[in-house]
Amino acid sequence: MSALNAVLPEIHALGAELVVISPQLPAISHEMRAQMKLAFGLLFDAGNKVAEAYGIAMQLPDDLIKVYAGFGIDLPTFDGDSSWRLPVPARIVMAKGGTVLSIEADPDYTRRPEPEETLAVLRSTA
Repeated sequence: MSALNAVLPEIHALGAELVVISPQLPAISHEMRAQMKLAFGLLFDAGNKVAEAYGIAMQLPDDLIKVYAGFGIDLPTFDGDSSWRLPVPARIVMAKGGTVLSIEADPDYTRRPEPEETLAVLRSTA
């Protein structure tokens, strides 16, 4: 996420804002924000309701829950609910007024859109 910090001035110069939405409880997100020195907002998506609205909420299968537990990852504690659901990692670029200009989502959390791709979308709409 530090790469997003680096492009934040250009995002703002293009008249846009960057917000990360996460089901993690605000206290956990704020701690991560401070540790990583993130300069953009982190919003709490209680129960993955926003992810659900965009069709990107996913239920973790039992075998993956066991893997998470084996690594000591306790989603119910982090997220404040026992659903074991996560949003598919996604980038959604919206115009003022809420029109979706671009969306990219990939359930493989290791494949994330490069910040330059986000800038390219913003430049094309400026």
